[in-house]
Amino acid sequence: MQANPTPSQTVSAGPAPVQGFWATRRIVLALIAVALVGWSVTSLNWSWLANPKYQALLLQGAWNTTWILVVTMVLGMLLAIPLGLAQAAGPWWLAAPARAFCGLIRGTPLLLQLWLLYYGLGSLFPSIPWIRESDLWPILRQAWPYAVLALTLSVAGYEGEVMRGAFKGVPHGQLEAARAMGMPRFTIFRRIWLPQALQRVLPTLGGETVLTLKATPLVATITVVDIYAVSSRIRQDTFVVYEPLLLLAVVYMAIAGVIVLLFRWLENRVPQRTA
Repeated sequence: MQANPTPSQTVSAGPAPVQGFWATRRIVLALIAVALVGWSVTSLNWSWLANPKYQALLLQGAWNTTWILVVTMVLGMLLAIPLGLAQAAGPWWLAAPARAFCGLIRGTPLLLQLWLLYYGLGSLFPSIPWIRESDLWPILRQAWPYAVLALTLSVAGYEGEVMRGAFKGVPHGQLEAARAMGMPRFTIFRRIWLPQALQRVLPTLGGETVLTLKATPLVATITVVDIYAVSSRIRQDTFVVYEPLLLLAVVYMAIAGVIVLLFRWLENRVPQRTA
């Protein structure tokens, strides 16, 4: 004879009630944000924004910040992949230099690396006749190549270590099974190893992109006109302190928000293609 269920057995643990999007805390935060924005618009001095000169400078600075970020992240990841692969599966004569490079980049400040490249190589190149007389000299005499190089090496150093862990995190049995089926090494790397490693590294890569965005103001120290340099120039010209800084914060938050949304979209899409 089957025993009757006890009260504790008859009560099912249903899902916890889900609060709506407009929860109380979100309403309070939204009201505070609206109040702060209203106070900033009505109480602070924004008349300088009507100046066409500053409008053009702000657009130029935002564009320079954006393309420097995109270029350095792409080039940095192209370097980080072989750096991580060399440390994860390469011979010692490749793994040791890759490990030393990542340790050097991660152990020294980015500002120091930027100044060493700009004031070091930038001062050395003019003394080399064949460089000064080459077609590259009009580019090498500018500041932005050294900014791109420094940020690229920084991304490569940090993401190279992350890629090392991602490559080692891919199940070794999948690689052995692919080899047993006669799949070439490059095909294994392209279709199995690299996609799964990139899938694992996407959340960290999104954070690294935001960190690189917040490191771009350092390029203003070598005369690159980014959005931070434009903000500093406006403060020097108009003697208005807080308003340019607030606008600068809004620009960085907007770019960071786009980066976060982009990587969340990628995280939802990549598993479907690499599963």
